[in-house]
Amino acid sequence: MEYENLPELKALSTLKAVVELGGVAEAGRVLNIGQPAVTKRLRALDACYGVEIMHKKGRRLQLTPAGEKVYAYARLVLEHHSDLRETLLKMREGLNRMRLEVTSAIGEHMLPDLLLQFAEAWPQYRIESRMGYSRRIQTRLATGLVDMALLEQAPDHPDILVQKWLDDELVLVCGRRHALAGTGMLPLEQLTQLDYVLREASSSMRGTLDSALRDIGIDSLPVAIEVGSTDTIVEMLQRGRHVSFLPRFSVEDALADGSLYHLKVHGLRIYRTLWIARTRATLNNVVSDAFVELLRRSQR
Repeated sequence: MEYENLPELKALSTLKAVVELGGVAEAGRVLNIGQPAVTKRLRALDACYGVEIMHKKGRRLQLTPAGEKVYAYARLVLEHHSDLRETLLKMREGLNRMRLEVTSAIGEHMLPDLLLQFAEAWPQYRIESRMGYSRRIQTRLATGLVDMALLEQAPDHPDILVQKWLDDELVLVCGRRHALAGTGMLPLEQLTQLDYVLREASSSMRGTLDSALRDIGIDSLPVAIEVGSTDTIVEMLQRGRHVSFLPRFSVEDALADGSLYHLKVHGLRIYRTLWIARTRATLNNVVSDAFVELLRRSQR
């Protein structure tokens, strides 16, 4: 049969240990086996593949050209096996666990409160969260590496199910030291005359902004700086020179305390939706269902 002469994982792990630890004795100590057992496992690999894997050079063992390939294979197999064990462990724990990924703006400004509320309401459940770019999150969600995502753009993937979460708006803001702070409605044509600090072009926020501006005939803005964090942009705006388009949810507190000022633009409102994204595989996950219930409460 095709699988009759496959090497044992113990033999592959022994080869890896000998190569990386520098010798048979060192590998035996780490693997808690005697040197004869280490040698026996190496010889088993020779027999399995029909080639010499290692040979002596001086007082040390060295990989042969064939052994280099077997060693590379051993590392790959053992890494995949480790991933498999971790995945299966997480599956066993999965009844009380959920893997959540969110875009950075949501992660910086909304996720902390949501996680604290969830931990208080459902202490028996666990959420593992991380932030990332929308496109990468969608890929991880579709391939089963994520159970749920909170996104600023709706995914376009047949295996991802989306439901509306919150309405949001991108607003033009500046610091209170900016020359335009306190002014009335800006004319549309003035948009191209300002100095901007914006999120990077690969962000979902920037994608929404660029699309909305193209719809009104503005191909690009004079972007002085691109930054990967809305919190950093807010701090930069407070120093006075630049303006930025940011999600309303991320600047509500700053607008309320006067550290930022909303610059209204004649004929421009950029509305959008924040989304809950899941796959069919997680529709019956009790942790996911509980978190969706919490998200629904946040709409009220």
